[in-house]
Amino acid sequence: MTALRVETLDTTVVAPADRFALWVEMADRVSAPVAFTSDHAADFRGHARMIDLGGIELTRFRYQSLIGHRTPRLIRQADPEVYQIALATSGSCAISASRRDTAVPVGDFTLVDWGRPHDLEHVGAADGLTPAASVTAVIPRALLPLAADKVDRLTAARLCGSAGPGALLAQHLHRITRHPEQFGTTDAPYLADVTLSLVSALLARHLDAEDELPTDVRQRALLATVRDFLERHLDDPQLSPQVVADAHHISLRTLHRLFQTEDDTVAATIRRRRLERCRRDLADPLLRHRPVHLIGRRWGLTDRAHFSRAFRAAYGLGPQAYRASVGSLH
Repeated sequence: MTALRVETLDTTVVAPADRFALWVEMADRVSAPVAFTSDHAADFRGHARMIDLGGIELTRFRYQSLIGHRTPRLIRQADPEVYQIALATSGSCAISASRRDTAVPVGDFTLVDWGRPHDLEHVGAADGLTPAASVTAVIPRALLPLAADKVDRLTAARLCGSAGPGALLAQHLHRITRHPEQFGTTDAPYLADVTLSLVSALLARHLDAEDELPTDVRQRALLATVRDFLERHLDDPQLSPQVVADAHHISLRTLHRLFQTEDDTVAATIRRRRLERCRRDLADPLLRHRPVHLIGRRWGLTDRAHFSRAFRAAYGLGPQAYRASVGSLH
């Protein structure tokens, strides 16, 4: 598998006097030219991981402090026609744009329009021990399936990242930017589509315009919601396609249709993810004294015989034999 295209920048690999300029050059490429300053410009310590999904770029940032001004002059020089949605993950973050001044708490998003003037400030803790950090997605304006004049209303707004589509988007961005090695280049188009769908769903939720989203965008966002529900309820023995459908206020037929383009049915997805969790626990040395049947029960597989048969069918060994084979490798 060819890995996703990832570029990493660590300013500490160059001399202190060159670090801030190196960071500014990278930031200009990721989004657009910005007049940056920093209290730590003389010895700027920053780290960035950039992941190209093909038209959509995700970046995980960490640094001491940054203040940026996107001025009318810089916009006249270059307008990349992109939005950037940014999730604050640590530090104190604020943005000013469109006559709006917004403090962005850790765990929430804000929307940046690089075609409009704005001011950004993001600083780490005063003790210097906790840096400022964020995760962002840069998306061409033309890709968003919402009217531009409506999206403009959300520029520099605070967008919830702890519930609904915001929570799903945050989880999605964290998973990709923390562990890009888990994905290949062939996954990039799918990851880009899911990113766009979740961003669109988040913006539409705040605009009360969810009915205006195209059907395919709503379906991808719903599928992401369902998958998140499955992951959070794998330990429930009663989890079934009907339970999933009822929890999302859709018919069983609609749920099955939602999974038609996936590799597995709903029931097969539940079974596969439960067995994967069991396999992980059986390989965990810290859980080696826990009885096998309790590991199955932990993930909703309460029938011992069924658990053993399903595990053997999936991995070629029964759960007890698998644990023994893994233990012999340590």
